[in-house]
Amino acid sequence: MKPITMNDLRAWKAQGYKFASVTAYDASFAQLFESQNMPVLLVGDSLGMVLQGNKDTLAVTVDEVAYHTRSVRAGSPNSLLIADMPFMSFATPLQACQNAMPLMQAGANMVKLEGGAWLADTITMLTQRSVPVCAHLGLLPQSVNIYGGYKVQGREQEQADRLLDEALALEAAGAQMLVLECVPATLAALITQSLTIPVIGIGAGCHTDGQILVMHDMFGISANYMPKFSKNYLAASGDIRKAVAQYIDEVAKGQFPDATHTLA
Repeated sequence: MKPITMNDLRAWKAQGYKFASVTAYDASFAQLFESQNMPVLLVGDSLGMVLQGNKDTLAVTVDEVAYHTRSVRAGSPNSLLIADMPFMSFATPLQACQNAMPLMQAGANMVKLEGGAWLADTITMLTQRSVPVCAHLGLLPQSVNIYGGYKVQGREQEQADRLLDEALALEAAGAQMLVLECVPATLAALITQSLTIPVIGIGAGCHTDGQILVMHDMFGISANYMPKFSKNYLAASGDIRKAVAQYIDEVAKGQFPDATHTLA
């Protein structure tokens, strides 16, 4: 696989080509994903749940994300690699810059920040200092204690309008990509059409530019539960490599997520 850059993702958006992505946490799986031409990998703070067994992502540290980023980059030299910035590691623009440094030095191509328009100044400061940013709207796992659980966002018109406004504001601030999590498919489609940057969905229907799944969900081995929007690709294929190839193919053809894996 040739090195994947944001230029590729922007070109794919313009061409209407839908791309897959997945979380990764170690060199072995990263190498497997790259061997199947998975273009985008995310070292997610989901590691706090799927690797560490915690009930949420809040205990994950910058050092832990940097460690796993370094491991994933060793296994996948050519993917576009995103690293999550953990809970409270970007409370101020200066703090965000200080904590993004070890993640970029570990091999990330960009960092991902959860939050709305309040992050505009932070995103601008990071991009001015050569740190590309992927924004994250909709369900924000780091805000689970605000929501009172993991709930679909944007069902009410007022909230949907706010999410669209925030997506536009984050793009204007310099975000180069956006993850939309657990929002209605119609809202995800509107936001995707309204932005020039690529939009990756998880639990957001099939009309985003790309899709992402947690690796453990895709293989049906999550310790807690299987989200409705996820699909166990290993169950049908019985082979990890075939499962990854099927996921990439179904995303490219717009077959995943289908109605059974789309939130209302």
